[in-house]
Amino acid sequence: MWLAATAAGCHKEEQAVKGVAQNAVNAEHRAQATASERDEERAELDLIPLPTKSLYSDVHDPGSWANPFLSVGPEMLSLRVILPDANPSTLGVNTMLRPESARRQQLEVRLADLDKAVAAIPAGAWRYGRVIAVVESQDAAPKDRPKMRRNLEAVIRQLNDLGIVVEEWPSQ
Repeated sequence: MWLAATAAGCHKEEQAVKGVAQNAVNAEHRAQATASERDEERAELDLIPLPTKSLYSDVHDPGSWANPFLSVGPEMLSLRVILPDANPSTLGVNTMLRPESARRQQLEVRLADLDKAVAAIPAGAWRYGRVIAVVESQDAAPKDRPKMRRNLEAVIRQLNDLGIVVEEWPSQ
C-alpha cells in the first residue's frame, strides 16, 4: 500500500512537471506570435515617410493638427484620425460639399490594442510623416493623474517601439 501511494505521488509530480513544461512552450509560442505581429506592424508603418518637422512646428492647436492625435486617459486612449480625401479633384476641398470634419474619426482604444490601431491608420492620414501628437486627457480626476501618467509613458514607449515619433503636448 505504501508503494502504491508513493507511485501515485510520483505520477502527480510528473504531471505537474509536464504541465509546467507545456505552459512554458505555450508562452514561447505566444511570444513568437506577438513578435511577428509587431514586426508586421513595423513593416507597415515603415512605408510612411519620416516626419518633416517644418510642416508641423507651428501647429499649436489640437484642432489644427492634421496627423493622428492621441489623448491618454486613465482607462482608455482617444485616437483622432483625419482620413485622406478619396476624391483626387481639388474642386470643393474643405467646403460644405467635402468637409474635413466628415473624414474625422474619433476612436476609443485600449492601451493593449494601440499598436494594432496605429498600424491600421491609412498612409494618407500621416500628412506630416510618421509623427503622432500625444496629450494627457484633461477630463481625468486629480486622483487618476498617476495612472494617466503611467499610461502616457507606456504609450510613448509603444509608439517609439513602432518607429513613430511622438510630439508630446502639454495638457490643455
